[in-house]
Amino acid sequence: LQGAPVSTDTELDGYVREFETRVRQDMEEIYTRLDDEQTERQLLAGRLNMLFMDRRAHAYSRQLMETEARMSKEAWGRATDASDLVHGEVISLRTTVLGQISEIRELQAVDRRRQTVISELLRMDYRRSTETSESRTALHGQITALQGQVTALQT
Repeated sequence: LQGAPVSTDTELDGYVREFETRVRQDMEEIYTRLDDEQTERQLLAGRLNMLFMDRRAHAYSRQLMETEARMSKEAWGRATDASDLVHGEVISLRTTVLGQISEIRELQAVDRRRQTVISELLRMDYRRSTETSESRTALHGQITALQGQVTALQT
């Protein structure tokens, strides 16, 4: 178009119309690109806002996790302390039970010795009783014999 000689009004009208059409198309393309850019900026602004909101949410999540970790660590410490305390009590009870078992064994040994002595005394008493009974029977026989002799002497 530039530098082309214009021969008639009709040609000039054609050039003007073509120029207007190109300008209109260029304007539409520019407005479309501007709309696209504005939409892109709005999307980026939305994403940026989401990132800021996510940042706050992540900070809150981090704070919750740190609190949970601290509380978990404290609970672990308390559980460990309780476990140590119970372990100490178990050791103490085990020591007490072992001491009582030793004492029971000693008492059982004393009881066995006492039972042995009692059994021996019962055997000795049985022998003495048997010997006494035999002696009594022998004496009774001797008394009867003596009484027979006394009676024979008296007659």
